[in-house]
Amino acid sequence: MTPVEVHRGDSPIVLGLPHTGTHVPEGILGDLNPRGRGLDDTDWHIDRLYDGVLPGASTVRATFHRYVVDANRDPSGASLYPGQNTTGLVPLTDFDGNDIWKNAPDAEAVEARRAAFHAPYHAALKAELDRVRDIHGIAILYDCHSIRSNIPYLFDGILPDFNIGTNVGTTCDPAIEAIVEKICTAAEGYSSVTNGRFKGGWTTRHYAQPDSGIHAIQMELAQSTYLIAEAAPWTYDDAKAARLREHLTAILTNLADLALTSTLAPGGKP
Repeated sequence: MTPVEVHRGDSPIVLGLPHTGTHVPEGILGDLNPRGRGLDDTDWHIDRLYDGVLPGASTVRATFHRYVVDANRDPSGASLYPGQNTTGLVPLTDFDGNDIWKNAPDAEAVEARRAAFHAPYHAALKAELDRVRDIHGIAILYDCHSIRSNIPYLFDGILPDFNIGTNVGTTCDPAIEAIVEKICTAAEGYSSVTNGRFKGGWTTRHYAQPDSGIHAIQMELAQSTYLIAEAAPWTYDDAKAARLREHLTAILTNLADLALTSTLAPGGKP
């Protein structure tokens, strides 16, 4: 199985999907303990949720599971959130703080996984962002994520439904953040926060070059917004998802329109 799937579109929007993959090579699977083999920390069905929401959007999707290597972590191993509980480049625990390995990978194994999985994903993502920017003068990376809404090891209380991350306004033009924030705030029956517990992962921070025409924003959705339950078997709820997709469509459509009609690109749009 290839580590990354790319579908090229003609929109200025690129959807990053780093955590929907469930592939674990046999040799690595055998080193996981029963809890690890449950793959509980997958961004379950996020690729399905976003499929077709914005016709023409490009997608870059990692096929491997985040327990193999996390495509949204700094390849150096530096923490995204110093001083807070989180998981690393190759997680040693799940989001509840429980061990997931019978035989944890050593530094050599981590580097091999980075080269075999993490690097190809990011090479593909960079290539797609560059291609889209060459066409439009601008590219907006919209990084798609989801997580359980109640994880005491990572955060207190119940997570809002929409969690917008721009690393405190540094990863995109303010107009981009404002559009997403306005739609999420107005979404009836949903809660939202900007730069709360999730401020944007390594991908959002790494690719953001607003002055060079590449803008990035992360959306972390509470899984309660589109799953029947936040527990195995992680069943997709068609009715919940259909309602949520209306708001996702509004977000991405408005971002695409902004990119095509504004002067966000360096020097203005042609």
